[in-house]
Amino acid sequence: MKLSHGFISLFMMAGAHNAWAAEQNVPTASSFHVKSDERLKNKLPADIVTRGYIIAGTNPNTPPTTFFQEDNRTLAGREIDIMNAVAERLGVTVHWQDTGGFDNIIPGLKSGRYDVALSNINATKTRLQQIDFIGYYNASRLGVISRKDANVAPFTSLLAVCGKQVGGGAGTTQLTRLEAASKQCVEQGKPPINIAVFPDRPAGVQAVVSGRVPLFFGPYEGLTWQVNLVKALAMSGEISVDDAPVSIAFPKQSPLEEPVQAALNSLIQDGSYQKILDRWGIGYGAVKEAKRNEEIFQ
Repeated sequence: MKLSHGFISLFMMAGAHNAWAAEQNVPTASSFHVKSDERLKNKLPADIVTRGYIIAGTNPNTPPTTFFQEDNRTLAGREIDIMNAVAERLGVTVHWQDTGGFDNIIPGLKSGRYDVALSNINATKTRLQQIDFIGYYNASRLGVISRKDANVAPFTSLLAVCGKQVGGGAGTTQLTRLEAASKQCVEQGKPPINIAVFPDRPAGVQAVVSGRVPLFFGPYEGLTWQVNLVKALAMSGEISVDDAPVSIAFPKQSPLEEPVQAALNSLIQDGSYQKILDRWGIGYGAVKEAKRNEEIFQ
């Protein structure tokens, strides 16, 4: 099967990200800029003001979240635009680092390597025991892709894939959901879901394209981007969940939480936040307020 240049480039970009894991300041391209607010800057910890930048970790995955552009070097996407705008509002910049994998994010925050992390990270009560959160994107819609020529009947529940092989990204909440659904399958007298774990979303999507796995489960906005890019793919499952939002993650009790939350809410209030999401075609996931830690789950 012949793949488009954009698709090949996408996987080349995804595969190249580990090469940049040690780089201290990965360049980014922001699609939106905002003015600083001195009042909000005064909320920043003194060491951040002196330093002049916030260190952010991310796991470059696929558009529209965080990804490398075709130069295999410059980061772009929703997370980049959101955090860069937050920093601009606070009068500082962001030094981005590639975490080299989603599973490295929480250890990196706990060790102090990153001040914040953004990588399509769902806030969960389990994760809240180790790190803190400020929510910024409604993650209540998930997707399951397949090859179009497989003619998979559309479905809205993971119970539709009992007995089938479904891929998910390592360390993601999607794996947790697949495991829970598999248990339900067994309880209903059906075969369990055969869960295939991939290091990241690009690897899972590529496995579907090549026919190595029939289905892959992940964030709706990212998989929709892939389906629009690759004619061989189809969105077969649309799963609605009552999930906590995708969030900016912090080390526990970080002094950055208050200023970042205030800056993010100012972007929501003046419309900049909505414009960023609309730029990536995902304005439907906008939140009305950036909530923090326990209030996220109320």
